[in-house]
Amino acid sequence: MRHIVSILLENEAGALSRVVGLFSARGYNIESLTVAPTEDKSLSRMTIVTTGSDEVIEQITKQLNRLIDVVKVVDLTESPYNERELMLIKVRATGKERDEMKRMADIFRGRIIDVTDKTYTIELTGDGAKLDAFIDALDRAAILETVRTGSSGIARGERVLKV
Repeated sequence: MRHIVSILLENEAGALSRVVGLFSARGYNIESLTVAPTEDKSLSRMTIVTTGSDEVIEQITKQLNRLIDVVKVVDLTESPYNERELMLIKVRATGKERDEMKRMADIFRGRIIDVTDKTYTIELTGDGAKLDAFIDALDRAAILETVRTGSSGIARGERVLKV
């Protein structure tokens, strides 16, 4: 089962490597990882997407809580949450392809952020399935380059990840 684990940790050198080291030392796979400072500059928020049974995720959570730099750990998939990912995709856009690429970007609520006489760079946000669907809708030969951020998530409603 896929889980999104959100971690609040001290914004210090080596904190990220200790968390990732915990995963690799135990053979747990990280599908995606995002990390950035929070509104409190002394703390960072890390979002890890991983797979495993509820028991494995519970074990991971307990081990993460033992790390010195970790302030709080929440498995977002335990309750309703919002998840988003950002993708930048550079596509071939010449001749009649230009109108088709513009139309596809509009359908998926993407934005064209860079234009040359031969390419478009499109910015697209949404859950992973939406981004995958966009890629699937394009001719593979038209895709020149793709960059994805990995998932970021936040609990819905009153539930917050704070000290």
